[in-house]
Amino acid sequence: MKAVGYFASLPITDHASLQDLIVPDPTPRARDLLVRVAAIAVNPVDTKIRARRPAVGDLPEIIGWDAVGIVEAVGHEVTLFKVGDRVYYAGELNRPGANSELHAIDERLAALAPTTLSDQDAAALPLTSITAWEMLFDRLGVAKGGGEGQALLIVGGAGGVGSILIQLARQLTRLRVIATASRPESIRWCLDLGAHAVIDHRQPFVAQLGEHGLEGVDFVAALTHTGEHFEEIVASLHPQGHICVIDDPAALDVVPLKTKSIALHWELMYTRSLFQTADMGEQGRLLGEVAAMIDAGQLRTTAGEHMGAINAENLRRAHALLESGKAVGKVTLENFA
Repeated sequence: MKAVGYFASLPITDHASLQDLIVPDPTPRARDLLVRVAAIAVNPVDTKIRARRPAVGDLPEIIGWDAVGIVEAVGHEVTLFKVGDRVYYAGELNRPGANSELHAIDERLAALAPTTLSDQDAAALPLTSITAWEMLFDRLGVAKGGGEGQALLIVGGAGGVGSILIQLARQLTRLRVIATASRPESIRWCLDLGAHAVIDHRQPFVAQLGEHGLEGVDFVAALTHTGEHFEEIVASLHPQGHICVIDDPAALDVVPLKTKSIALHWELMYTRSLFQTADMGEQGRLLGEVAAMIDAGQLRTTAGEHMGAINAENLRRAHALLESGKAVGKVTLENFA
C-alpha cells in the first residue's frame, strides 16, 4: 500500500523528512478495524513525533493521528462495526499512524463519522475533540450543564483543540468562555466559534480580563506556549482554580500555585490506549456524541486549510505550516495521489 513516512528525524525543509513509500498492508488484531483511509488531518503531535522519534531498524516510521475512512475488514472479536461502515478516529500513539492507504485501529477508539460532513471536514475532528472533551469534563471537572457564574480561559483559542473546546464549552456548559488570539483572522475565528470574548496573549491577562468585567477565571486550558504564559495564567486564576495543560513546556515553577491552592492537570488523549485502560471505549463513545452534535447542527468542523492529496510533498507543507505557528483551525488532506 501507499504510505508517507520517514527513516530519520529531520527538519521539515529536508525532502527526506517525509517520503512517499510502498509498505506492506497492516494485519488487523482481534479487536481491530482495517480502514481504507479517505482523509487525514495533521496535528502538532505529528510534527513533534517526526522531530523526536526516528524509525527503528529498516522499517519506516509512519505517523498521523486523525483519519476518516471505510471499514474494509474486521478482527474476529469486533462487535461494534461492520465492513462498509464509515468511521473516524484519532488512533494510537504506539502503533503505526494513519498516513497510509490502509490503517488498523482498535474499534473502541472509533465511531461512525458525522454524516453531514465531507471526509476532510470530519477528519479535522477526532484528536482535538477527544482532547478538548477530556480536558473539560475529565481533567478540569466541569459538569455538563454546569459552570454557571464561572469562567474558562482558553490560551490558544484558534488552534485545533481550542477551536473545538470553545464550541463544547458553549454547547454543553454554562461557562463564560474567554479565548486568547493575537491576529485579526484568529480573533474573528474564535468569536465565530462562540467565544464570549477574546484577549491578546501577547499582553498581560489580568487587565484585559478586567476590561470584560472579570476579576479572574476559574479554569484555564493551557494549549500552547504554557511556559511563556504561566505567570499570567496563575495571576488570572481565582483561588482554588484549575489549570489543564496539553503542550510540553521545558519546565514549570509550580510553587506559586500553592498560595491559591490551584490544581494542575495534564491531558494526553493517548493515555487510555497506551495503558489499555478499562474505560478505553470512552473515546469511541464521546466521538459518537460529537458526531451526533455535528449532525444536529450544534457543532461545526474546525477544518481550516485543505492541502490537497495525501502525499509527502503536501504533508511537508502541512507540517511546515503547523511549525510556523500560523495555522488557524485544522489542516487536512484527502485521498492518496
